[in-house]
Amino acid sequence: MYPILKINVEGINKNIKIIKELCQQNDIKLSVVIKVLSGYEEVVNKLNFDYIDSLSDSRISNLKKYQDLKIEKWLIRIPSFDEIEDVIKYSDVSFNSSLETIILLNEEAKRQNKIHKVILMYELGDLREGVDQDKLMGIIKEIKALSNIKIYGLGANLTCYGGVEPTMENTDELYMVAKELEKKNNISFDIITGANSSSYKLLSNGTLKDKMNYVRFGESVFLGLIPGYYEKIEELNQNNFIVEAQIVELEKKDSVPRGKVLKNSFGEVPSFVDNGVRLKALINIGKQDTGLNLKPLDKGISILDGSSDYLILDLTNSQKQYKLGDIVSFVPDYESLLKLMTSPYVKKELQ
Repeated sequence: MYPILKINVEGINKNIKIIKELCQQNDIKLSVVIKVLSGYEEVVNKLNFDYIDSLSDSRISNLKKYQDLKIEKWLIRIPSFDEIEDVIKYSDVSFNSSLETIILLNEEAKRQNKIHKVILMYELGDLREGVDQDKLMGIIKEIKALSNIKIYGLGANLTCYGGVEPTMENTDELYMVAKELEKKNNISFDIITGANSSSYKLLSNGTLKDKMNYVRFGESVFLGLIPGYYEKIEELNQNNFIVEAQIVELEKKDSVPRGKVLKNSFGEVPSFVDNGVRLKALINIGKQDTGLNLKPLDKGISILDGSSDYLILDLTNSQKQYKLGDIVSFVPDYESLLKLMTSPYVKKELQ
């Protein structure tokens, strides 16, 4: 049954091994961010844990599935109040920026007779999670009085929201803030982590060495890309995920609709270029299942747009003579992969 997402676990593990070896050259540990797998245990259980120091996910419901795996588990989305019990039960480490949340974690950790580790998030300029140095000073002072919370490290996030480029300057800033907080509070962070896949270049050129000791990589591991730059990492596999869908309609149609154009089903006013009559295909996958940033393996195919149930393709420039029922294959970007893995309507198939 189509659509199918084919998953190359061997290629993913090859990427993990290469990235881990690069980390080792810089005395840095690797946390693999597995949130893109949406809790898909068949893949996670086949990852090569010899090259992984911890697992990171943004959903505690996913980490719950991996509770039997003997590896440190990080919740990298700030806990909400209604999941505090599960955060203590199923994660070893959580990212935090609010004292109120940390106090609740401490109370629950007492009930469960556990010590919970927190990584405090510093605002490094990307304007997602994190607070400034002064606020962190106050939070640390209060945490030191909590019996069941361990201050584990200092973290930051770049590129994911504000698109801020990881640089030597903001790497140095995070390091200097960490050292200042340690000195003024008489503590020592086990972990300084401010790098995700967008920092691959800094890892490669040695900039991160001695500035941080942990990176959190997801997109580079699974897609072999550097987000932000959207560049391929030549030594890594890019085709670990291939989505296949079936042609359910194949007709020659105009480029421009007839009649007055209103907003479409997603509240957008579409625009069109008149390229005359084109050979168009509907395939049985849509925006409910994926994003539009799919790269067709057939370079002669272009994606025009989609609705919830279909993507609309232009096959006019393809060298292949397609027919009804044929399969079209694509490589997804990270956003599209998130949706594909989440969709119950897309079959997953390990290669």
